[in-house]
Amino acid sequence: MTLARKAPALLFALALSTIALSAFALAEGTRTWEQSKFDDLIKGTGTGIAFPSDGGLELAPAFKSLATLPSTYIWSIASDAAGNIYAAAGAPARVYRITPDGKSTPIFEPQELQVQALAVAKDGTVYAATSPDGKVYRLTSVKGGAEAAKPSKSAAKESAGKSATGSSTSANASSGNASSGNSAPNSPLNGWSASIYFDPSAKYIWDLALDNVGNLYVATGDHGEIYKVTANGQHSLFFKSDEVHIRVLALDPKGNVIAGSDGSGLIYRIAPSGDAFVLYSAPKKEITALAIDSVGNIYAAGAGEKHAGANAGANITVSAPAQPNSVSMGGITITPAAPNAPAAPFPAPGAGVTGGSEIYRITPDGAPEHLWTSRDDLVYALGFDRQGRLLAGTGNRGHIYAINGPDNYTDLVKAAASQITAFAPAPGGGLYASSSNLGKIFELGPGSDAEGSYESDVFDAHGFSRWGRGAMRSTGNVELYARSGNVDNPDRSWSPWTRVDASANSELKVPPARFVQWKSVLHAGSTVPRVDNVLLYYLPKNVAPVVDEITVQPGYHYQSIPRPQNADTQSPGQPHFEPPPPPAIRDRDSIGIRWQAHDDNDDELVYSVYYRGDGESRWQLLKDDISDRYYAFDASLFPDGGYTVMVLASDAPSHSPGEALYAQKVSARFEVDNTAPVIENLTASLEGKQIRVHFRARDSFSVIKRAEYSLDGGDWQFVDPSGQLSDAKTEDYDFRVATPEPETAPPLIANSVGASHVIVVRAYDRFDNLATARTLIREK
Repeated sequence: MTLARKAPALLFALALSTIALSAFALAEGTRTWEQSKFDDLIKGTGTGIAFPSDGGLELAPAFKSLATLPSTYIWSIASDAAGNIYAAAGAPARVYRITPDGKSTPIFEPQELQVQALAVAKDGTVYAATSPDGKVYRLTSVKGGAEAAKPSKSAAKESAGKSATGSSTSANASSGNASSGNSAPNSPLNGWSASIYFDPSAKYIWDLALDNVGNLYVATGDHGEIYKVTANGQHSLFFKSDEVHIRVLALDPKGNVIAGSDGSGLIYRIAPSGDAFVLYSAPKKEITALAIDSVGNIYAAGAGEKHAGANAGANITVSAPAQPNSVSMGGITITPAAPNAPAAPFPAPGAGVTGGSEIYRITPDGAPEHLWTSRDDLVYALGFDRQGRLLAGTGNRGHIYAINGPDNYTDLVKAAASQITAFAPAPGGGLYASSSNLGKIFELGPGSDAEGSYESDVFDAHGFSRWGRGAMRSTGNVELYARSGNVDNPDRSWSPWTRVDASANSELKVPPARFVQWKSVLHAGSTVPRVDNVLLYYLPKNVAPVVDEITVQPGYHYQSIPRPQNADTQSPGQPHFEPPPPPAIRDRDSIGIRWQAHDDNDDELVYSVYYRGDGESRWQLLKDDISDRYYAFDASLFPDGGYTVMVLASDAPSHSPGEALYAQKVSARFEVDNTAPVIENLTASLEGKQIRVHFRARDSFSVIKRAEYSLDGGDWQFVDPSGQLSDAKTEDYDFRVATPEPETAPPLIANSVGASHVIVVRAYDRFDNLATARTLIREK
């Protein structure tokens, strides 16, 4: 029912007059939806689009899938001078050779659980490390046919020795020949032969690095050791750390070995002589990737929460003795399948690691600097693009980031895989990237995509709306499109994409609807394309507000809560600030009213409160221009009687005069009683050892709720009316009270005649109005 049906036209005029001024000052009418910030734009979907952290859209580097491998996980990749890629993989354990055109061939199939790391020498020799309980294998291309694949005499002798003893001899941990006594060539596989090059007798081999003269450095786990194998095959223990695992290796321009540990997150610089120095103790427990630029800046990625006193590498664990070959990557234990059983899926790297990742830069003089933090991404690989910009490959969302500077980055690429695990140089200045979950090889760059497309997230106007003009701030060749619909998931019921001439600030030309979406297409050209900002104008169809409920609380008032500064200033697309309801404080002289209201347009609302007594037809204004959803007033302003209140809500502050809509709601009936009851005919008389008391309590409006008496200043005692049930405006009370035992009188009043008693009675009506009376009785 509308207000017009319940109240005269004067009420409307009164309401309009009280809110017209605020309507001029705060009218909101046309609204805007603007997108420019990274946090907003990243919610959309881009193809060939990069997202700078400072906002906007750019063309992403060219990114294409080169090969999908049978193995699920790729742990390391390297490339040779011809652009061939070599991939160390697991599940199943393989080394693959991938040509620049994407053709993949397995060249090594070890018995161990995974191939963890590899390195490619200048002559094309591939060194591959396996784990757990693995070795370093030397893979060479067979050029001489079957003759070249035959084992050497010493290798054949060692092989025969193994057959006789059932075990192999461990490599000398301090010095010796890397291949002598250990070679056990496999049969050539697709033109490649494999032989054991070095056995460190370590539980894990985590990384390999080759220097310019052919020395191979081997990072191991379980004892935190780095071995050095010279170009002529001599090996020795190069460095022994106090950490359990050395996870990653790199070489700086001066030939120093840079190593990162798991346990305490240490970054070591180890001179060619083997002398070591801790450059940085990272806040994270594990160093997951290293990269060094041409001037010697060291970039390191850290992951995992560091716990005080823990340096045992909690992310790498060995299972129970019953499963000696089990290993865990990133906190998940992997156990090879039993003989003849199907292979279990190999878990993703980093699964179970918490706390996100950080990237640090250490300058050549040793000064550390924090560059980048993510709570959601784990960094598995670092590399450089053609411009020398640092790139980070991450999981478990498969993103590649460009790190431009401290807290400045660009989200370049989202791969169709969970983790980007490694980078390797590609011909022409590009990069190869590998992934796990799925095991894929990608090519990144060197140039950008010729075209990129971006679709925004769907915007909800929260009501049927007219869509006006669209504006886009951009450079280069960029197109803008828009579409609308009335379901939150764009489907065939939506309008088709319609191009918008953003340069002319033209209308969107999409149907009125609740939801809208925009799309931008960036084209490469002489001017680099970029979108900085997109702004859409819209006008929601106004709907009337709704007053949901009204609560009247006689005997209470509200403690006002100060409104925050600028609380009434609404940002585009943001809901109005609504302060929490204040606490109700007991106050018998007040009447409190509070209500709930909403507006589907999210318009600012203003309220007026009216009242009407029983039997009256006209609403009287109590208070207007109320911005809060509560009001309290002095109860003495209302004569005793029954009342209802009406709350009128208007959205006038958000609309032009004449365009505002109204809603109202009437409260339940409540009563006001400000008049105390009257006590009549109070009498008291002695009847033996008792005092008989009689009185009448009468109220003009409400029933008598209770009565009490006090004898000689004692505690108040409840007394029932004569009929026991207190349910009338007039109640009679008749009761007897035992007289107290006489006390010894003080000497000065010893001659007083008799004793006296004071009886006080009081009565309350239903609204706790109080009446009292007193009488004196003297014993004879």
